[in-house]
Amino acid sequence: MEKKNNQKIKKHKWLKRFILIILLIILVIIGYFVFGTIKNGGGKSGFVMTALGQTQEEVQKLEPFSALLLGSSQNLTDTIMVFKYNPQTQKAYLISIPRDTYVGNNKNKATASEKINSLYQGQYPEKTLKAVNKVTGLNLEYYIIVDTDALKVLVDTIGGVYFDVPIDMKYTDKKQDLHINLKKGYQLLDGDKAEQLVRFRHNQNGTSYSFEYGDNDIGRMKTQRNFLKAVIEQTVTLGNITNIGKFIDIAQTYIKTNIPINLIKQYIAPAVSFSTDNLETGSLPGASEKCNGVWLYIANTTKTKKYFTEMNNRLANIDEISEEELSNIKIEILNGSGKTASLTKAKELLKNAGFNVSKVGNTNTTQKTSIINKSNTQEDILSSIQNLLEVGTVSSSSATSTVDITIILGKDFN
Repeated sequence: MEKKNNQKIKKHKWLKRFILIILLIILVIIGYFVFGTIKNGGGKSGFVMTALGQTQEEVQKLEPFSALLLGSSQNLTDTIMVFKYNPQTQKAYLISIPRDTYVGNNKNKATASEKINSLYQGQYPEKTLKAVNKVTGLNLEYYIIVDTDALKVLVDTIGGVYFDVPIDMKYTDKKQDLHINLKKGYQLLDGDKAEQLVRFRHNQNGTSYSFEYGDNDIGRMKTQRNFLKAVIEQTVTLGNITNIGKFIDIAQTYIKTNIPINLIKQYIAPAVSFSTDNLETGSLPGASEKCNGVWLYIANTTKTKKYFTEMNNRLANIDEISEEELSNIKIEILNGSGKTASLTKAKELLKNAGFNVSKVGNTNTTQKTSIINKSNTQEDILSSIQNLLEVGTVSSSSATSTVDITIILGKDFN
């Protein structure tokens, strides 16, 4: 009997010791996350950084990220958008590309197959990516293809999205199995109604959005952008942390992309702190035109170039620096990329932003771009140049120079 009691006492002590060890481990883990979160700036972003094994220093080196966003339904895409996000300024933009945008070479011989939405065909996002780069003058590398069902499932997962439907919408197309019946006004939309909203162009009787809002495709693109903004705002909340597993499942099931998973992970921490107040939306500058009997959307090349320059300047906070201040800064660009086109592009980017490029030349080939402060140029201006080029490490030099800043272009600039 005594032996059994001793065994019970030993077992009890062992169990007590085991529980204490588990509690200690839990406290250490909690302490690690609390310390890491505080060290990484606190808040949602700091917590996610710690969970992903990132440091604040690593996140502060992240460059602006851009991608082509395609909405796919039945192997076709009528939703084409350019997305860009700057984690350093916490600003982003979402620009619609009209589905009828002309991508051919001769308007007099234009056909419907030369509209940008005809390039996709459910299998060839690279063709659409190439066409968007040509029309916009951008250099997008990544694409994100989102199936229509993804929006429906996401909206239902977060419990619906509150949105102000701009007009009464009523339309039926049995061939597409499309049935739209929405009333105007602020309301909670479930996944099915969300799909109706973003697919609406015009009513059964031919009426559409008002001219001021933008009728047919222009109006639909505006509604799509506004709704996506509402979805982002109502998804990125602390209350949805428990839905992360479901979000991952949705992404794996309904989204196709060429973005490396490791790159995606790097931007999660800053993205959770993003506010839709800093999201600008718009549409490709141009106008509809009937060519060879086909209605097309013709992009205005000059206005498009200026438009994206201004948008990128705002993302880099360059628009907050006065024109006089920018023009007084003398910049020297030395090309170490080995490509003449890179020098031309950098010079054009800086001049369009308002900087004074006073000298250009060549130097030994180098891998990384450097931005050297040779005067007392303010840090925010140097950061703006870094954001504008989307590459480059900033350093200082005490050597006497006739310029304020020297930029040595590396192979990482393209």
